[in-house]
Amino acid sequence: MATDKNLFKGFSRRDILKGLAGIPVVGAVWAAGYNSTKKNKLEREYLLEKLNIKATPPPASGPMSGEPLRIGLIGFGIRGEQLMRSLGFATNEWLEEMAKSSAENPNDNRLADFKAQENLNVKLTAICDIFDVRAEKALRSFNAAGNTCKRYGSYLELINSGEVDAIIIATPDHWHAPMAKAAVEAGVHVYVEKPMTHTIQETYELRDSVRKNPGVVFAVGHQHRQTQSFLTAMDAIGKNTLGHVSLIMTTTNRNDDNGAWQYEIHPEASTSTIDWNAFLGTAPQIPFNAEHFFRWRKWWAYGSGLSGDLLTHDYDRINCILKMGIPKYITASGGIYTHRDGRNVPDVMHINMDFPEYSTGGSQAEGKEKGMTLVYSATLGNQFDRGTVLMGHDGTMELGNTLKIYADPRSTKYKDLIQEGRIDPKVPIYQYDPSANGVDAVTSATAKYFADKGLLWTYRDGKRVDSTFLHIREWLSCIRNGGDPSCGINEGFDEAITAHMGGLAYKIGRRIEWDAANEKIIALPGEDLDAILLDNSVGMAIVNA
Repeated sequence: MATDKNLFKGFSRRDILKGLAGIPVVGAVWAAGYNSTKKNKLEREYLLEKLNIKATPPPASGPMSGEPLRIGLIGFGIRGEQLMRSLGFATNEWLEEMAKSSAENPNDNRLADFKAQENLNVKLTAICDIFDVRAEKALRSFNAAGNTCKRYGSYLELINSGEVDAIIIATPDHWHAPMAKAAVEAGVHVYVEKPMTHTIQETYELRDSVRKNPGVVFAVGHQHRQTQSFLTAMDAIGKNTLGHVSLIMTTTNRNDDNGAWQYEIHPEASTSTIDWNAFLGTAPQIPFNAEHFFRWRKWWAYGSGLSGDLLTHDYDRINCILKMGIPKYITASGGIYTHRDGRNVPDVMHINMDFPEYSTGGSQAEGKEKGMTLVYSATLGNQFDRGTVLMGHDGTMELGNTLKIYADPRSTKYKDLIQEGRIDPKVPIYQYDPSANGVDAVTSATAKYFADKGLLWTYRDGKRVDSTFLHIREWLSCIRNGGDPSCGINEGFDEAITAHMGGLAYKIGRRIEWDAANEKIIALPGEDLDAILLDNSVGMAIVNA
């Protein structure tokens, strides 16, 4: 325990308590049996000092002053509308719907939160959407209050118009990289939704373009990097609170049509209102299909399935905390078990990511502990909350929009405290709840899924803030004031390569290996990995026997 006693040397109890003042920390809970409130308080302070976990937010991003930045949006679908609200632009229809909802439910603060949102000092000057109905909806709503918004027929027209300083890309996956690359090479700043790319080759090409154009600020839309519980978890890991982490389990649990990408098909969808060829791009050339247009996530040709759409969130949530990078090996299994509706991406998927050389540090003899497995387990047929768990020799962390840490009964670090009865392994030694006593309105199972993962909102000084708003604000601040986004091209590269390895492991049915020294996925003789990744066939083992 000598190492443990020196772990927080130089930090006074007064410093720690001052640092935690006003922070909604419930934690440092210890074994039952103490009858004295004073003694309980002293024990709480003792453990808080011992752990020294700082639940403090990062410094605010820079000012939004100066000339308004001119923003262009490419893709005004579900996510596009959400991103525009974070930018400060809501459709007339959404405002009416929220006004009605808040009148019926006093706990629904979505409209009030939107109205209280900071002005980011931007103009939405351009929009490109190949579905007339969506584009016209945007123009009706955003050509108002001193903002002039023009529709462009193609993304290249918009990028090269001279009317935008930066663009936001919220399109199907197969368009992310081509649009981002074109913008970067035109000197236009980019915010692109995940996954960053649709193919392996695109991942390298986009990274090369960003590196060759250092004046462009490039960000990937992993908004959980602003979430307070993840920042707190990062500090806890840095303090070696868990010891050596050998296993992480993170999950997707959904059981509704929306969560399974069965989005509404608009009644006005037709070849008269949709530029079908522009949607297809390099995808297989098939006749107009409204289901493919609105529910594109169900096909490899346009989307990336569970590996690209949802694994990317969970992988990046862990990578932002541990910075473990791309796994050495990935294996995968699963299938289409709950939604046999013509889709060819799996709706149940289990992916093992192995990092044999990685270590978070430990408390045992040097060299005894090394290596980690990250398990991603997903189903679109059940919404039981399995959470995210980081399992270390000394402790276990439950991670979401809240955070709990339990000491392990066999811990080396906490052995003496457990024997003294100051720690009960069945009760959290630390618990962080950013919502404090607030009430959050969650209106659907899918919304709850995102909220529990810290993807909808977080807290600053006890006040609820939209995570996407903070992420976009960070990007805009980097454009105005300098600095690097928390999820830039390097983090996006890690995310995209990992997602593609997961898709390949599922499709080929074998272990996929990453060669870190040469930065490439190892292919067997005769394998074209991108052709396999894009193959629109159903099922696994699609390569030649």
